[in-house]
Amino acid sequence: MSGLPLSDFENKQRREDVLRELNLYPLWKLRHTPVINSEAEVESAVPLQPEKISHIAEVAVTEVSVTDIASLNWSELKKVVKSCSACKLRAGCTQTVFGMGDEKADWLFIGSWPTEDDEAKGEPFAGQAGQLLDNMLAAIKLKRGANVYLANVVKCSGSIMRGPQVEEITQCSPYLQRQINLLQPKIIVVLGHAAATALLGEDGVWNDLLGKVHTYTAVSTDDAQTIIPLVITHHPAALLLSPLNKAQAWRDLCLARDTMLEMVS
Repeated sequence: MSGLPLSDFENKQRREDVLRELNLYPLWKLRHTPVINSEAEVESAVPLQPEKISHIAEVAVTEVSVTDIASLNWSELKKVVKSCSACKLRAGCTQTVFGMGDEKADWLFIGSWPTEDDEAKGEPFAGQAGQLLDNMLAAIKLKRGANVYLANVVKCSGSIMRGPQVEEITQCSPYLQRQINLLQPKIIVVLGHAAATALLGEDGVWNDLLGKVHTYTAVSTDDAQTIIPLVITHHPAALLLSPLNKAQAWRDLCLARDTMLEMVS
């Protein structure tokens, strides 16, 4: 019966399912019941070298150049991403996960990297995490594909044994930058600490990043700059592990909604 509490085995099985959503299993073994206090703790299970990620914007991209893709349209960019082999992640995935949704959307939601389910479907935010994201969208009267675009910083899931390394994030960042320039969203919602670090260009204390409006500067081919409001919240897969953080995620979503309303009113 649905009202009965889950057994220890069922709880362990559920956590293992969620860790797979985050691409952290089987690297992070569940030897005891973990207490997850923040998104940063979840993502720290796979080191992403945040002190180096803070210099992403300064690293020269050797394989994927912002200049080379600056004039590509949606169709051309998709083809380039599909055939990309600029980093070793590509060898470990069956297909890249470009992104999906309304290509004229006002709302852009960005995660860190695809899961196995994302790769299998060819779309970001599949599986249990995707179902929770759909519920989060519905809570602020949004819907996947309707004035909403979904993407990840990194386009390949690669090995499920670890998260992407700094050089892999660096290689993929120009693709995301071009997606943002093509989309020209009114607001960006970033899901998770690793994605926030990549978008902000620096590694901030996780709890200090929540509950406030940041900015992202999009630079067009003619060097024109567009300042886009950016709100950071928990990744839905992390919320599955730590449901107590849903209250903060709701506050962040409301902040994003109110920011959008102020812009269009």
